[in-house]
Amino acid sequence: MAVQFSYLAKKNWKPKNPEKNYIITLLKVELSKLALKEAKKQKKSIKRVFEDAAASVAAESSTGTWTKVYSGKSSGIPLAKKLRAYAYDLDYKNFMFKVAYPIELFEKDNISGLLAGVVGNIAGMKMVSAMRVYDIRFPKPFINAYLGPKFGVKGVRKLLNKPRGPIVATVPKPKVGRTAKEEAHLARILFTSGNGTYEGIKDDENLTHLSFSNFNKRVKLILNEVKKAEKLTGNKKFYLANITHSNIDKMEKRAKWIKKNKGIYMMIDVVTTGFAAIDSMRRKDLGLAIHAHRAMQGFLTRDNSPGVHGIGKLQGFSVSMIFLAKLYRLLGVDNLHGGSPLAKMEDYGEAKYIQQVLQEKELKAHKTIPTLGQNWHHIKPVWMVASGGLHPGDFEFVIKELGEDIILQCGGGLLGHPDGPEAGVIAIEEARDIALANIPIKQWIKYNKNSPLSRAIEYWGYGPKIVY
Repeated sequence: MAVQFSYLAKKNWKPKNPEKNYIITLLKVELSKLALKEAKKQKKSIKRVFEDAAASVAAESSTGTWTKVYSGKSSGIPLAKKLRAYAYDLDYKNFMFKVAYPIELFEKDNISGLLAGVVGNIAGMKMVSAMRVYDIRFPKPFINAYLGPKFGVKGVRKLLNKPRGPIVATVPKPKVGRTAKEEAHLARILFTSGNGTYEGIKDDENLTHLSFSNFNKRVKLILNEVKKAEKLTGNKKFYLANITHSNIDKMEKRAKWIKKNKGIYMMIDVVTTGFAAIDSMRRKDLGLAIHAHRAMQGFLTRDNSPGVHGIGKLQGFSVSMIFLAKLYRLLGVDNLHGGSPLAKMEDYGEAKYIQQVLQEKELKAHKTIPTLGQNWHHIKPVWMVASGGLHPGDFEFVIKELGEDIILQCGGGLLGHPDGPEAGVIAIEEARDIALANIPIKQWIKYNKNSPLSRAIEYWGYGPKIVY
């Protein structure tokens, strides 16, 4: 890339006072055959080509362009030079590097504008054949421009009068098919079976306002079941009603209907609605907690390349879930789906680290996963939602790995119980209770062979079930 000045930092350069002055990203690239072929012609080393690629990322995402441009009076070049981003901390073995952006380059309260810069056009550069953005770190002035979660972990515990232990919730299965009345009937079963400690029911991501399940009717019926179950059992309940829509005004209208009917949560698919929708709904401050579902996230984060965690070769373009989790915590969601420690990425500790991203105030960089850490200042911790093939046989391990500030979502892992959904509720209550009491599940089952939990484990075993 032909530029007016260099975007590659000098050796050993570090951003000055990054907690105040810089936004930092962490990336890995693979050099394209075209770039390597051109380098061979010009007799450039691989090291030099990588430096050019890193500098080009910094230039393209800040103040540079692909060629030298007019630099005379009123050209903006002096300020562009002053505010340029720098590529630094180059890892020549793994083709990883950081980019430091002066905070003046961005509107502090504008995530969409920030992303248009730091990840906007860099994936289109011809000199790279693959790229992954692992992490981003925000300085305090940027953090201060956001509200963060209204309730967070402690606030939701207060709403539910639940001082400790994980929360459990179920999404109806089949994913779509029940009428509003039928889903309300399922809510009654979940809320009142067993000891009456089951907390939540959640709309599926596909379930919005459909001909057979009118949103307003569904919300009214289910929240009515919430009230009746709370009175009957003495335990607080919740309904994650899906307000997702491409029209933010309609989302607000649906959220207000939930509030009118005494609900405490709204559910939003945060990837499909976009960053502007999340920021707007949070800033409206409607008095509802935000449950962030992440439909379509896999198209952004999934990468089966050997180099997905830094060592090895990348084969595609992606961002990490760690990167996205930081954005959503900053924007103010109260719950976020973050995967499961029993999933594929657990070989690298990713689910555990995502939980730390969501909940720690002074987050440290991971020892093996490429990360940057983060000081969250006033931003509250977020509930980590563990889901995806979970059933009662997983609870001991998941709670041990992720702690108590998690939401365990079991759909098929409750509704698929061989003795029916009522037994599924009891099995989950039993699994949660013995995990909190630190009783080994295999030992407990040995003396409770006819329990719903034993039946569940006999049916599913241990470990998550994968849908092919």
